[in-house]
Amino acid sequence: MYAGIETAEMMTPIAALIAWGLSFVGINKYVRSHSTQTDNGFYTLFSIFVSIAVAIAVAASSKLLIVQTAPNDMSLATTSTIMLAIAAVVIWGISFIGISRYMKSHFAQRDNGFHMLVSTAVSLGATIVAVAAARLIMTTQTAPAELGSGVTAVDIGLFAIILVVLIAPFKVKIVEKNLEAFLFIMGALAVTITSKWAIELVKLAAEEPVLKGIVPAVLVAGLVFYYGKSAFQSLMNGIVNKVPLPVLIFGTTFILGLICSVITAIISALFLCEIANLMPLNRKDKINFVVISCFAIGLGAVLTPLGEPLSTIAITKLQGPPLYPGGPGNAGFFYLADQLGVLIVLGVIACSIFAMFYVGKKAEKVEVTQMGEEAGGLREVFVRAGKVWLFVSALFLLGAGMEVLIFKYLVQVPDYILFWVNMVSAILDNATLTAAEISPYMSQKQINAALYGLLISGGMLIPGNIPNIISAGKLGITSSEWAKLGVPVGLALNAVYFVVVFVLGINPTLGL
Repeated sequence: MYAGIETAEMMTPIAALIAWGLSFVGINKYVRSHSTQTDNGFYTLFSIFVSIAVAIAVAASSKLLIVQTAPNDMSLATTSTIMLAIAAVVIWGISFIGISRYMKSHFAQRDNGFHMLVSTAVSLGATIVAVAAARLIMTTQTAPAELGSGVTAVDIGLFAIILVVLIAPFKVKIVEKNLEAFLFIMGALAVTITSKWAIELVKLAAEEPVLKGIVPAVLVAGLVFYYGKSAFQSLMNGIVNKVPLPVLIFGTTFILGLICSVITAIISALFLCEIANLMPLNRKDKINFVVISCFAIGLGAVLTPLGEPLSTIAITKLQGPPLYPGGPGNAGFFYLADQLGVLIVLGVIACSIFAMFYVGKKAEKVEVTQMGEEAGGLREVFVRAGKVWLFVSALFLLGAGMEVLIFKYLVQVPDYILFWVNMVSAILDNATLTAAEISPYMSQKQINAALYGLLISGGMLIPGNIPNIISAGKLGITSSEWAKLGVPVGLALNAVYFVVVFVLGINPTLGL
């Protein structure tokens, strides 16, 4: 490549970075100064979207100018290069805001511009290092040189993204408050370093949350609950006054954990949020109740293809004739209920009993208070639907980027190891992992092990499952609040299922 073109190409991320920084700060300040409403994350989300659009336009214009001066056989305006520029601006923005807020909160001196100067310098340094590392990964990912036992630079980059996704929501406040945007950025970065950007992928990431009914269900149910709040509240108040709290918590968890396989996990999660908000519990007890119930919903939704995308994908991949004698195949509507139903129903019962004693027996009745968007108005209903769309799109991109690791490492491991390795579903879309892992060439024991691991671990963290995402968003539950109970419960359930399925060899079928 010509030296002049190299220099010009380096101007693309710089131009995009400056455009994003200026537009983000300007838009954010304008929105905040022209509105009297309390910011619930909408201003930041809106500013990120608009300013990224500006950055994309600047990056595209810059690349167009470069292509016009390049030789005919050079294709410089690649999607990966443009996404690298976008990643640079996003990294700069996050690091700048984080460093700036840290300095302001940890220094008593009045800021006379020094904090801003240091924040700008340090965040630009972090951006340069990140862009240099990304460019190195992108240029070496097709090279024959390997690190260690087949580990490539791309693998290292993806493992680093997983590490950041696991740690940042608990350590960085701005990430915790804007988890949807953060995961979207991480998903875009994963797709970028694996060079998987394509129009089809962008289209799928934009359409899937809508076509799968997730966003429409959240929006419609939100509107129904909003306008029917009085009637529903009267009904719940009557039930709460007549039914002991432990019994109500057990019944709610159990019923939602089973009926979700018919009305979908999405609708069950929305009902859970409304019920939790109308229970006379303090915030901590409500969160514990919701986390445990989401484990039950995540388990029960697998019983039919209607419950969640994971079950639909698994049945679709196994609906053909067996590929070898005694192998899995001919999967019908009740295939997963037959194979997993006994232990899944027992798991739902166990979650219901645990919720009854851990929450119902310990909790003291308090005055009913609203959490999350339920404390707001109609505007929050639409904001929540938009955030759910962004969240699901982010998981779709993250899963697409991580397919390199999934196909290279996960599908080759024995069933008892795959069970534990599938704890990665705590941060990745379990439907993507199901699509990659489940195959008619596997034994039924391997399939069951993979699915048990995905179903249980999906409840450990917010990104692990759709019910978690919906519940945390509607009720304003942070990653730290969810993980305090979600991680130990997930580990305990995994241990119990591992002993039952692998140590004792118990996995009864229903004979359907």
